[in-house]
Amino acid sequence: MNILAIETSCDETSVAILETPRRLRANLVFTQIAKHRPFGGVVPEIASRCHVEELPGLLRQALTEAGLDWRDLGAIAVTHGPGLASALLIGIAAAQALALRLDVPLLGVNHLEGHLCSLFLDESAPRFEDALPFITLIVSGGHTQLIRVEAPGRYRLLGQTLDDAAGEALDKGAKLLGLGYPGGPLIERAAQGGDVRRIKFPRGQPTEHAAGLDPELCFSYSGLKTALLYQIKANPAAATEPELKNTAASYQEAVFDALIERSMRALERDDVKFFGCGGGVSINQRLREKLAVMAERAGTRLLLAPPKFCTDNAAMIAAAACRQLPLAPDAEKIPRLDVHPELIFGVFQALEN
Repeated sequence: MNILAIETSCDETSVAILETPRRLRANLVFTQIAKHRPFGGVVPEIASRCHVEELPGLLRQALTEAGLDWRDLGAIAVTHGPGLASALLIGIAAAQALALRLDVPLLGVNHLEGHLCSLFLDESAPRFEDALPFITLIVSGGHTQLIRVEAPGRYRLLGQTLDDAAGEALDKGAKLLGLGYPGGPLIERAAQGGDVRRIKFPRGQPTEHAAGLDPELCFSYSGLKTALLYQIKANPAAATEPELKNTAASYQEAVFDALIERSMRALERDDVKFFGCGGGVSINQRLREKLAVMAERAGTRLLLAPPKFCTDNAAMIAAAACRQLPLAPDAEKIPRLDVHPELIFGVFQALEN
């Protein structure tokens, strides 16, 4: 079956066609970074208008690239949350119209589950079913979560950030350092050759329970940003050459050390053979190096999505939909999908009780 997927949760417009189980026939992504850069962050109204402008052309281009006709599609999948409400609405409206016109099933996909499934798009990766159970760290601009995967559609949330996500911490740190937007790639570039131990930044370990989660597996980055601000105020040279690279390297290391420490803690408490990491921040080479060392220490195999599948893309939405199809054979064929901009836990609550 060919599944056409649409992703419009934030500032990437993407369309993909996946021939089940994992033959990717097309994956097109239009990034809006240049449109949002002058504002130092994503502007929802601009993002939504851009989705409206770009989506029709991407749909036609994806079919052409895949060598398919509309009649060859067996299902439509779309991100319905979390994300920007107005941006999600564009993708959902298009997906519902296509499903009705083609008379094929419509599947609403949790964006976070898409990042989780991106780990298995690489041909060298094991099959999803063969990796079970495994632990995954999702790190992006809006989310930082540790999840135990039991089976398709069955997940347990182990820990999450209590304030800013790792990607947000990098973006805001880059802004304080005068590097620009988006912060993650710019801090990574500025940190090249820097001393990661030059400045001792906090690793943000929460001490209070949140939503029933173990604080030892949770994250907090608000204090880290404040520490960077105080460092720059006390020492303005920290944000200028030649000290900039040391400041950026130390700050980036603090963000990643928190991820590694909690992830290692989760692995020490569980007996799993695989540990995965997905989301936009996981494209960072320094983080990948640290994850590889951690996995080797823990005796687990590391699963990383290829860089092209780390940032928002429709291929990962199609991959999640592919696993969703057998789970609800009696579901309404073309359901009315609602926008869920705050869908943080979503499917990840399945095993909490």
